[in-house]
Amino acid sequence: MSNRPSTRNKNKRQRPDNNAEVISELYRKIHLSGEVTKDDIKQLYMFGKPVCNQGCRINTKDNPNCFCGLIPPPNGNRKSGLWQKTSEIVSSLGPDPSKDLRDSFDTPAGLTNLGATCYANSILQFLYMNKPFREAPFIEALALDNGIQQDSHEFLTLLFSLLEQCLSYSKVSKARTVVQDLFRGGVSHVTKCSKCGNQSEASSNVEDFYGVELNVKGLKSLDESLDDYLSVEELQGDNQYFCYSCATRVNATRSIRLQSLPPVLIFQLKRCVFLPNTTTKKKITSAFCFPGEVDMARWLSDQSKSKLIYDLSAVLIHKGSAVNSGHYVAHIKDQDTGLWWEFDDEIVSDMGQHPFGGNSSNVAAKSLQNIPAGQSCFSEPDGVVNGNHVNTSGLHASSPETTSNVQTFSSSDAYMLMYCLRHQTNGHRKAQLGSGGGILKDGNSISLQTDAYLPSHLMKEVNELNKSYLESCQQYKTKKEAKLALIAERRQEVRSVISEASVQSSVESFWWISVDWLRQWADTITPTIIDNTPIQCLHGKVPVSKISSMKRLSAKAWNTISSKYKGGPELGEDDCCIVCLKETACAAVSADSYRDGRTSMRELAEAALAGKCPDGPLYYVSKAWLSQWVRRRNIDSPCEADTGPTASIRCPHGALMPEQAAGARRALIPEILWVFIFNSANEVKPDDTVGCSVFASDSETCSQCCIDLSEVTCMEDNLRDFKLKQRQSHEKLAIGKSIPLFPRNKYYLLPTSWLSKWRCYIMAGGKNASSTAEPDNLNSAIESLKCEQHSRLLRRPPDLMRKRGAILQKAPSVDELTIITENDWTSFCKDWNGIEEKGISAEIDSTNSAEDCLLGTLEEMPITEENVNSLDDANGETESQGPIIKTYPEVCEDCIGERESFELVRKLNYCNEDICICFVRGKEPPKYILEGSANILEPNRRISKRSRRTSYGNSVNLNVSGSTTLYELKMMIWQSFGIVKENQILHKGSKIVDGETATLADMCIFPGDVLWVTDSEIHENRDIAEELSDTKMEVQQSEGGFRGTLLTSNIPPTQVMSQGCFN
Repeated sequence: MSNRPSTRNKNKRQRPDNNAEVISELYRKIHLSGEVTKDDIKQLYMFGKPVCNQGCRINTKDNPNCFCGLIPPPNGNRKSGLWQKTSEIVSSLGPDPSKDLRDSFDTPAGLTNLGATCYANSILQFLYMNKPFREAPFIEALALDNGIQQDSHEFLTLLFSLLEQCLSYSKVSKARTVVQDLFRGGVSHVTKCSKCGNQSEASSNVEDFYGVELNVKGLKSLDESLDDYLSVEELQGDNQYFCYSCATRVNATRSIRLQSLPPVLIFQLKRCVFLPNTTTKKKITSAFCFPGEVDMARWLSDQSKSKLIYDLSAVLIHKGSAVNSGHYVAHIKDQDTGLWWEFDDEIVSDMGQHPFGGNSSNVAAKSLQNIPAGQSCFSEPDGVVNGNHVNTSGLHASSPETTSNVQTFSSSDAYMLMYCLRHQTNGHRKAQLGSGGGILKDGNSISLQTDAYLPSHLMKEVNELNKSYLESCQQYKTKKEAKLALIAERRQEVRSVISEASVQSSVESFWWISVDWLRQWADTITPTIIDNTPIQCLHGKVPVSKISSMKRLSAKAWNTISSKYKGGPELGEDDCCIVCLKETACAAVSADSYRDGRTSMRELAEAALAGKCPDGPLYYVSKAWLSQWVRRRNIDSPCEADTGPTASIRCPHGALMPEQAAGARRALIPEILWVFIFNSANEVKPDDTVGCSVFASDSETCSQCCIDLSEVTCMEDNLRDFKLKQRQSHEKLAIGKSIPLFPRNKYYLLPTSWLSKWRCYIMAGGKNASSTAEPDNLNSAIESLKCEQHSRLLRRPPDLMRKRGAILQKAPSVDELTIITENDWTSFCKDWNGIEEKGISAEIDSTNSAEDCLLGTLEEMPITEENVNSLDDANGETESQGPIIKTYPEVCEDCIGERESFELVRKLNYCNEDICICFVRGKEPPKYILEGSANILEPNRRISKRSRRTSYGNSVNLNVSGSTTLYELKMMIWQSFGIVKENQILHKGSKIVDGETATLADMCIFPGDVLWVTDSEIHENRDIAEELSDTKMEVQQSEGGFRGTLLTSNIPPTQVMSQGCFN
């Protein structure tokens, strides 16, 4: 073995260990004299080590005067404990409740998102920031599912319906119809006969609406959407209208007419459309223009000269490209201050005077030029300004009588718009929504006091909650200040004690202290009492062996910490244990003696292993044991490895084992080496008479063991001869060569498993010969192939093929049965206790004349080793239908079918297995992929190691189960290759795998199968997040919407009110 230093230590400078030699001499002196002086104690306990000036990177263990590394440098910190960062210590106290305080009472408050409730938060902010609605006294929990994203418009509609029912029982009369008075308008559907001009009876009916649903697809602005909403539809052809006045089907027109408008007008932008090609929903993300104010008078059915100016007060934004996912935020105008705010759940951002201010997170929004009221924002393309800026340069109004310019905005994510009727003094209309009043349908106004927002008992509860919140803020502040003060005090204390810890002079008194306790004290906010028991010996003093686990602490530092933390025991400079010191000296001298002796004995042992022994008495030891003893590193005392030097060469009879026996090789060593080894072994195991038997060089080997060894050797020779005879008698079977088959010849079938065991047995040699088991009884193996009920064959015969005119077994290595010749069967029965009559015979059935011709040619071919080898190694084409085998007894199809059905069910019931998916670009896959995919169609086919390592180009392994559906598999493929599931054409071999609801087990897809997929590129690409979100909604709710919530429950309003607070 090389003594060269390892790579890790080769560049390190080796420091001379002079101190070790000095200490070794001191121990020898103490051991010989039996006396310990004060100078000896000072040297052994290292009193004279230099005092460190905080220059070490870590604390030095062999210097009791070093206090470095116990605390970090002045600006340093640690991951935990007393010296942790102040910010991390503060964060361990928990969240600071004062951070939830608003910067100003003028800033609106946000709402916490409980999981997927941003749609509800946005709508509630819409309603709360509308002052007349806010003043209506109601509060109710809606039992929403916070794990499912819902549609905000559907939520608003159901919420209005619920509030109408609940508020109708309110004790406040004006609150009973607040929803209707603020948000309800009237609309009629007019059908007019083109022949007589009469309108249908239903045209006079006025239906309520709480929001106007406008188309967005193909439309660019609010004006265009309103014109589309109120456009006239022609009823012609098959869609003609039956006029009761004309008593016949006639052409007609149908349109929507706005009869009345509410004070708060909500426009729902229909951005969700259905795609019939993919049967999915898609969000329209085109830009849409809407003005800061709109005059709705021109869209009313009753054309009034007075204007109905509505001001934009809120915009609901839906972020994200998917329909059933994304995030809702609300941009709302404060009706008191005129400032716009963005409400993103808990986060509320100031956007200034514009709905899409510079700080807005809605990057898809932009402001357009100021344009005259009533003019489309797309009438002047040059007026569009990109970015989140407002262009203050306005255009002149179209009417010379007015000079007011309307600012128009554009957004690709705006989902709902809210407009409030501006204060007017025109006839009976009067509304000022920002002052706590609202216009009613009959012209009356709601005027509620600002201090009547909440009932008295709710106001009391809110005040109590605010008081509790302020108390928690004060408690947190007090706890934080106390914690930081304690840490500052402890840090100052530790630094002060460490600075005074060193013993400066040899005459100064000191105390011993445990390093473990000192570290814990210097790094813990609340340390424990002093514990010096780990450095105390059985005699109650300080042993020299603990010098690396303790420090010399000055009397001043000791008095400071002992007076505060108590504990002990107190161990001073006079508490050095002399008894332990003498025992340590004795052990050190003994260790030196053993090391020196072993070093000198190693040279003799190496010579003995080389066969060089000096004259004189010699003794036997195990050669393997001696080699291990020489290689072992030098230690201080004998160990377990020094025992048993002759255990492996001692026979069970107590004599010397013959050297021919396994593991009984021995070596002769000189007497002096034997004495050293013997004494070392007896020191560890004094009573070991077996492992440390004495065998002199003239000891005789055990006669009985020699006889037994000769018998074993004879048996082994016979076994070798038998195996050689088996290999020679069945040469082709032994090496796995195929045999050519001929019609009209008789063959036999053997289990391939039995033949494999036989082949392993006869081919095993050397050390593996004794460990290789014999094959089972041949008769039992044959009987296991027959069914008990019918005594017929339970396995189908193997398939045959033609190669260059010869008939061969197609896959002998993986078939359950192997075809052998009649001579092989006779020989096997003789050697392996088989019964010839019970064998499974087989004949080759070839009725095709062409095949007979080929067989005739084959029979004329001489059977030589070269011809057979050429048949095995050639890569000839196999015919689609080869010869078949007829067996006796016949195959039992009933039992085989039952067994195969059971096996198929078992194989298909797999879980968490891998299959390979290959992405093929083009119409046809490469041949290696097609072959790799088709080969797996044979369930029992053996896969070679080369095939297992085959890489199929652009492929991926997917973890699936038998219950995985093809839909789930296509989603995995979508995620791996980016092919939308509608474009995926999945193949297994040449067969197309289709049907999304079918499972992999239904399609007979097994673990390890290779499937290939192509991209039809018919349907457009889309984000997989849309499909995943749609799938999640279908799985969780099956488009259930708000089913199960209070919005759609059948609970009577009176019961709802009993749970709420309406008064």
